[in-house]
Amino acid sequence: MISPAHIAIGGFQHETNTFAPHTAPYEEFVKTDGWPGLTEGEALFTVMSGLNIPLAGFIEAAQKDSHRLLPMLWCSAEPSSYVTADAFERITGMLCQALRNARELDAVYLDLHGAMVVETFEDGEGELLRRVRQIVGPGIPIIISLDLHANVTEAMVRHATAISIFRTYPHLDMALTGARAYQLMSAALSGQRIFGGMRKIPFLFPLTSQCTDLEPCKSIYRDIVSYGEVSPNCLTFEFATGFPAADIYECGAAVVAYGFDQDELEALLDHGLNRVMDAEPLFLNLLWQPDDAVLRAIENRTDRPVILADAQDNPGAGATSDTTGLLMALVNNRAQSAVLGVIHDPEVAQFAHQAGCGIEIEVSLGGKCGTEGVLPFKARFIVESVGDGNFTFTGDMYKNSRARLGPMALLRVVDERSEVRVIVGSSRVQCLDQAIFRHLGVDPSEQKIVALKSSVHFRADFDSLAAETLVVVAPGAHPCQLLNLSYQNLRPCVRLEPMAF
Repeated sequence: MISPAHIAIGGFQHETNTFAPHTAPYEEFVKTDGWPGLTEGEALFTVMSGLNIPLAGFIEAAQKDSHRLLPMLWCSAEPSSYVTADAFERITGMLCQALRNARELDAVYLDLHGAMVVETFEDGEGELLRRVRQIVGPGIPIIISLDLHANVTEAMVRHATAISIFRTYPHLDMALTGARAYQLMSAALSGQRIFGGMRKIPFLFPLTSQCTDLEPCKSIYRDIVSYGEVSPNCLTFEFATGFPAADIYECGAAVVAYGFDQDELEALLDHGLNRVMDAEPLFLNLLWQPDDAVLRAIENRTDRPVILADAQDNPGAGATSDTTGLLMALVNNRAQSAVLGVIHDPEVAQFAHQAGCGIEIEVSLGGKCGTEGVLPFKARFIVESVGDGNFTFTGDMYKNSRARLGPMALLRVVDERSEVRVIVGSSRVQCLDQAIFRHLGVDPSEQKIVALKSSVHFRADFDSLAAETLVVVAPGAHPCQLLNLSYQNLRPCVRLEPMAF
């Protein structure tokens, strides 16, 4: 065991969709939603306990070795467009000041995302790390963990001593990734020189092609992890699939490795690059138009629901979560026993609370956040149930995290030809956990059709229920067809979709 060290810990999380209509101001990082709000100092130890968050995993691992942890702050905001310059400067300033105030400091661990774009910086994490490195100097280890969707940049690799990255999508291994970051920290504190490197992948692929439960990512991750494990001088070998909805120069996937022999790492990185390139034709993006998906779901004759993923309106990828295309398709095609969650519309949620259960209301639902071509759904609804948005997530990804989502309501469309209900919420939240439905009295397993505003994360808690899962391309600000996007800043020669050889 290495000698106890003074390790500053913190985190600053945002996944930036530069094509989305709304930014992330400071207030979005302060509030509690599906994750804890901005937390400083000793409170981090209580708030993080038992959560599937990288910082929680790092804390647990480091405390077993009796290190002195110096808590700075941790915060996150729901994915959106650019982080405002004000938010970035305030939060980065707080982290940097905490480092300056540290009387003793042997190392730094930061729980980051890797796809933050700021109004003033394309590479938010790279700029944050540059400032941290400037404060602590070249000899202090800086270990970071990143999301699987990180757009890993040269600046991140240059300023960090080593990087650990999620290996599952849905992200079930977030705390485990923090624990692996601690292992990298242990190696760095032992005094051994750590080498690192990266290879960028020359094509983009959407989130809907990145699920690690499906091919080709399932096999790629298995192989890359095994390559690293059998290489005697390798500490970690990682694959970040990238976040393609970011119009920045270094957008895209990468393989990253760290270890004790630079030549061996270079060979390993080339091997990993070739492994991903060999799989390029397998990155299929199977998408359904809304009407076709609903008609397919109606044909289901099993006692299990068909899951419809409204992937382009996924708030977990920066979309507004208030588009109405899939809702309209459900009603127009006369779907029965169908429920959709969650449409973000605080005004309607509040109005439903004021009206009360069993009351019929007439409202314009959704379509208010600026997504091009999206209109509100004007109809009469019955208020079936209401909730305060305070509940505990039960699925494996968010398990034990306490939601603070504000007023929510379950509304049934008044329509003789269909039976469609919709969950309306006051906060943008990705519909990835059955607890969201159960909070309002809905058992997803008893429905014929369950529609979710999510791209992939829902699979961890819903795939086991499903007779079939269909990914739908209704309008939304998280594009799944990258050729439709007008990139202005992407580096030359990057393909906007995989080649089918």
